[in-house]
Amino acid sequence: MENKKILITGFAGSLGSEIFRQLAPNNELFGIDIDETRMFDLVEELKAKGYKVSGRIGNIKAHSTVEDTISEFKPEVIFHVAAYKHVAPNEQYPLEAINTNIIGTYNLLKYAKKYGVNKFINISTDKVVNANSVMGATKKVAELMVRNWGGVSVRFGNVLGSRGSAIPTWQRQIDQNEPLTVTDERMERYFLTIPEAVKLVVKAAEIGEAGQVLILDMGQPVNVLELAKEILEKSGKNLGIKMIGIRPGETLSEKLMTEDEEKRAKKVGNFWIL
Repeated sequence: MENKKILITGFAGSLGSEIFRQLAPNNELFGIDIDETRMFDLVEELKAKGYKVSGRIGNIKAHSTVEDTISEFKPEVIFHVAAYKHVAPNEQYPLEAINTNIIGTYNLLKYAKKYGVNKFINISTDKVVNANSVMGATKKVAELMVRNWGGVSVRFGNVLGSRGSAIPTWQRQIDQNEPLTVTDERMERYFLTIPEAVKLVVKAAEIGEAGQVLILDMGQPVNVLELAKEILEKSGKNLGIKMIGIRPGETLSEKLMTEDEEKRAKKVGNFWIL
């Protein structure tokens, strides 16, 4: 993707910032995020390299903020990364998940339509499949709204090293000489690294057509306990592993598609397309 004016929501987060960095050399970028410090640091870092980037503090739940951002920057493409993504906090405070994941997405779609945005790329999650958590349900609604708007959703599983993922949590526990926590010995998850995920997201943005959902081919799911054992072995510390039990909204395994979607999906390269 080159020579585009691109708006990225949640651009100071682990996934959003990597999208920002990968697209900055060949495009004009604007980001919006509620994290003031990370936003400032990222913009300054990339400006120092001579890239055309800028950003602002803002919350996608605010109509005026979203309209001001889109009307002033006039993006051709929006990458919508901002969301509340953690299962347990969203179960505890469902209204916050609804306001951000649903209302925030609605605000962006509304003003994207009003100001003539050409392409809308929504970052989705495997938790929308047979959604049994607040987070999964709200992201499912967002996925449906984006489809109806004519945008593209990119659906995938866990991203290794992202904020709130298992790896940073385990690293902190190792640093503090604490046992690594795992919810259940049977738990399995799909994993990609941040650069791998973003490379595929950008590719999906280039090939995706209006109303499509592109699902990343993430290979086989990984047993979380075995991954924890491997991380612990590489650390050289004998700290042990502590089972903490499944939290509200969590499941032992996750799927990338429903049974109906598996029947309809077409395989194109590294993607399943609906």
